[in-house]
Amino acid sequence: MDSLSWIDLSQLPSLLFVPVCILFVSLTIGITVNNMVEKRLHQHVSKLDESSLVYIIIQGLRGIPINLSLVIGLYWIVNTSNLPAAIAKLFSYILFTSIVFTLTRLVERILSRLVELKLSSDTNNAEQSTLLNMIFKWVIYSTGLLIILDYYDISITPIITALGVGGMAVAFGLQETLANIFSGLQLILSHQVRVGDYIRLSTGDEGKVTDINWRFTTVMPTTRGSEVVIPNKTIAGSITTNYSRPCDDIVIVIPVGVSYDSDLEKVEKVTLEVALDVMKEVDGYEPTLDENGVDTNYMAPAVRFHTFADSSINFNVILHSPFFGNQYIIKHKFIKELTKRYRDEDINIPFPIRTIINPQN
Repeated sequence: MDSLSWIDLSQLPSLLFVPVCILFVSLTIGITVNNMVEKRLHQHVSKLDESSLVYIIIQGLRGIPINLSLVIGLYWIVNTSNLPAAIAKLFSYILFTSIVFTLTRLVERILSRLVELKLSSDTNNAEQSTLLNMIFKWVIYSTGLLIILDYYDISITPIITALGVGGMAVAFGLQETLANIFSGLQLILSHQVRVGDYIRLSTGDEGKVTDINWRFTTVMPTTRGSEVVIPNKTIAGSITTNYSRPCDDIVIVIPVGVSYDSDLEKVEKVTLEVALDVMKEVDGYEPTLDENGVDTNYMAPAVRFHTFADSSINFNVILHSPFFGNQYIIKHKFIKELTKRYRDEDINIPFPIRTIINPQN
């Protein structure tokens, strides 16, 4: 207030009338130009590859005309308006803040997208967790804030020192939260678990990972519609089976038995036909045939006889699916269709037979 004590407060409205009008006109022009640019860019950006640098820069520049118009308006006010030194300095602070904020937001948009593409290419997964995005944004915007404070002649050294000392005290009270944060980072950076992976923990929890945030990992089971929220440190400290690595292919083994008087060649032929039809229906499987008409696709269904049991010849039907969650519907449809087809082909699935001898007789 000392710097403004010599200004008649009753004159402030008249002093600020012109600057406010300039800001209003600047923002109006900025919004109008931004809308025009958005419409023009929409026609051209849709034709670009989303991973290209040009596309990323254009996406990052969205909304910038508004900020640029605001900066131009503030610069005009500071350098042309006949304002008292105190008010002019205030507008100069706002001008510098607007410039830093605009550049920070632009850098954040571009770098965030580049990091996202880098992680996606490393993991073959376009989905990313909110934890890494949140930390990345905090780092960039905190850097911009420190630059602004330094321009305001506010020493950032005591702030950093206080944060360091206070952070040690807070760390003791937030050990579990910090453990979850660092466990989440470990999961993401090590690529052990990715968003979209289907996992099963030694605790018995399983499902598709839908997000990894600063404290929890959310998992959506395929057998019910309720999300399971698991602390990150629980996943990091447990034995985890990731069915999506190294690839999403899941092997489905279904045991079957037929009677001893069955024609095994016919059994194999009919079973493979049913398996192939089910895989085509559920996953859109397409066989890869060689010159002899043999399916050479590594995901081709197979029949493997293995046991002369008490009342049946047993074998396993081996099917594949590129999606872990589809195994349940594949098993469901295969058992229904195979039972129906066996009945049509007079292939018998025998009941277990047990002979009980009564020693008293």
